[in-house]
Amino acid sequence: MSLWQWYKGIAPNTRILIGVGVMAYAGIGMYLSDRAEEKFGLVPTEKDKEELRNSLPRITTVERGSR
Repeated sequence: MSLWQWYKGIAPNTRILIGVGVMAYAGIGMYLSDRAEEKFGLVPTEKDKEELRNSLPRITTVERGSR
C-alpha cells in the first residue's frame, strides 16, 4: 500500500488535522529559525543586501530592428 493510498483511506477529519499539523509545524519552524538567526547574529546587514542586489544578473531589453 502506497502512502497516497493510505492517506486517501483515512477519515477526512483526520486528513484535515494532519494538514493543519504540518502547516503549524512549518510555521513554528519559520518563526524559530528567524529567532535563532537574530540570537546568533546572522541577520544580514544593509551592506550584505546591497552586495546581493549587485551580484544578481540584470535583464536588458533590446529593440528589434525592422527587416
